[in-house]
Amino acid sequence: MLIVSDVHGNADGLRVVARAGEQMGEPVVVLGDLINYIDYRTADGILADVAGREWVREMIDYRTEGRWNEVQSHWEALRAERGSEELRVEFRDRIERAYADVCNALDGAEAYVTFGNVDRPDRLAHHLPSSASFIESEVVELEGIRFGIVGGGVASRLGVPGELSDDELAERLAALGPVDVLGTHVPPAISQLSRDVVAGTDKGSQPVLEYLLEHQPSFHFFGDIHQPQAVTWNIGKTVSRNVGYFRATARAHRHVTDH
Repeated sequence: MLIVSDVHGNADGLRVVARAGEQMGEPVVVLGDLINYIDYRTADGILADVAGREWVREMIDYRTEGRWNEVQSHWEALRAERGSEELRVEFRDRIERAYADVCNALDGAEAYVTFGNVDRPDRLAHHLPSSASFIESEVVELEGIRFGIVGGGVASRLGVPGELSDDELAERLAALGPVDVLGTHVPPAISQLSRDVVAGTDKGSQPVLEYLLEHQPSFHFFGDIHQPQAVTWNIGKTVSRNVGYFRATARAHRHVTDH
């Protein structure tokens, strides 16, 4: 099977992966963050399209430095200049177009797609083609193995639709029971896996780590961290691996099942 995460608008790359999956008879698993809201490397994305790249660069500085009062003031100034309703409509329209574009890349492929912190789960599910399944939290049988998939990002001050509280994520993980492979958007709370050395953020999940320690699936795949300190880590018998940052790499991780 082919596994990717953090597509962030790379529809062309995802289309190549989807066609490869079709040709080889392999399912495609997408572990969230399909649209490109903000690229911390380049300041590109939907936010820049609406507010301008310079505005976004200032926002990046405030967020990476943890200056949350300035983040709030920055947004308030933009709303005062543009108007809340105008901004809401423009963001809505650009998000709809972004999902239509990236989801169309999966048309015809057997795909299993969950959401990340950047995603709007309802809009993502709405735009997926009939060949793709939207997975909120579920165990699916892929190539003869039990593959548990749980979407959602770690809760932050931003309170965006794709975030889950630790309690919510823990409940969804517990409902899976033991699986052969686990796929989540977020990394476990292992600093080498969960800290982004460019964005300066640490988004490790304690519930994911606790699940891995308890159930010890053979593999755990995740994304969310674009520039990690480490890509792979052994947690007991589990190999935990970051399969992103697809927007930059355009590469899928091929997982070969042994059954």
